[in-house]
Amino acid sequence: MTIQSGTFAADNLYLPRPLVDAAVQAALVEDLGRAGDITTLATIPDAANAQAVIAARHKGIISGLPVAERAFKLIGDRRGEELHFEPVVEDGVSVQQGDVIARIAGPARLLLSAERVALNYMGRMSGVATATRTFVDLIEGTGAKVTCTRKTTPGLRAFEKYAVRCGGGSNHRFGLDDAVLIKDNHIAVTGSVAGAIRQARDFVGHLVKIEVEVDTLEQLAEALTASPDVVLLDNMEPDKLREAVTMLEGSGVIAEASGGITPDSVRSIAETGIDYISTGFVTHSSPVFDLGLDINVS
Repeated sequence: MTIQSGTFAADNLYLPRPLVDAAVQAALVEDLGRAGDITTLATIPDAANAQAVIAARHKGIISGLPVAERAFKLIGDRRGEELHFEPVVEDGVSVQQGDVIARIAGPARLLLSAERVALNYMGRMSGVATATRTFVDLIEGTGAKVTCTRKTTPGLRAFEKYAVRCGGGSNHRFGLDDAVLIKDNHIAVTGSVAGAIRQARDFVGHLVKIEVEVDTLEQLAEALTASPDVVLLDNMEPDKLREAVTMLEGSGVIAEASGGITPDSVRSIAETGIDYISTGFVTHSSPVFDLGLDINVS
């Protein structure tokens, strides 16, 4: 993987606190179960304090610090004690092997009981961010943008889409309710590319974008008669994509390429003049980023 340094719009990265807290609370409940962290309760004195760091085990892009922080904060005990969490870097930043990501200090029992939830979120999210940055770097200079899909881990969509932004990518629709995407099966039932677009236009409000998936130039020509906002050019080879981009010139319709896109193919697709490249690879096939929590007891 080729990872370049730098931060992508860290000030504009945002996850709603209620969303984070609900997800983290559920993860803590899942991990603590009915009896709590019995290993830690059995071996760590109640009064013990500890300091720890979260460190990168290899290079990549960091994502998930706000989620990790809430894991360490929400684990607070019956006496109202809580851990101090200090980020050393920001989400979206490139790190090297051994770099310290955050420091945590406070009651040792709390620290150990929240460790896995925090690292699970950060490892997953940093993996997505790192994979996204790889795609972004590979198409640098082409003018195309990398965007994600709905091929996300159930329950983690908002977090994985946030991680895509940390990696320098952009977000496609978040669900079935925020944009229209007419796919091949919709067209099969409806019977017509243009007819499906017109029906969608009559149904939705003026603020809702309409995208249609096509896999031939003939379908693209038909789609253009109904003026979609975006066309998704599915599984087209680069030569066909160039023809499609030429057909779209002057139409004001956004061109998006999709279908089995990998790091090996993304550059040739971007060089066709496409506007967006949507890929599920960055969410469904990104490896977990290896982070470790190293602890010192005081």
